Amino acid sequence: MTIKQRRFTVRLEQDQWERLEQQSRNRGLPAADLIRAAVDLLLSGNSMKDMSRLRLARIGEFQHLALDVILREQFPQYRERIVAETDKRVELYHGA
Repeated sequence: MTIKQRRFTVRLEQDQWERLEQQSRNRGLPAADLIRAAVDLLLSGNSMKDMSRLRLARIGEFQHLALDVILREQFPQYRERIVAETDKRVELYHGA
């Protein structure tokens, strides 16, 4: 099966080219393969930025849930006070 490819010229700054060449050597892949992979990642909608945000959101939710479970089970007498203080700080620092 033949994959159709189209030639395209792209201009890189010297620093970008040097970093691309270094990655190419480190990975043992042609620079063109790295560029195609980067384009695929960008166009897939799953950019590293989005994946990083999702990871941080998951970590944050896990921490909140774990702390809430610990407070409810081991320190229920402090939970309402902590929630009230949290609300005050959200209003103070975030205007919400």
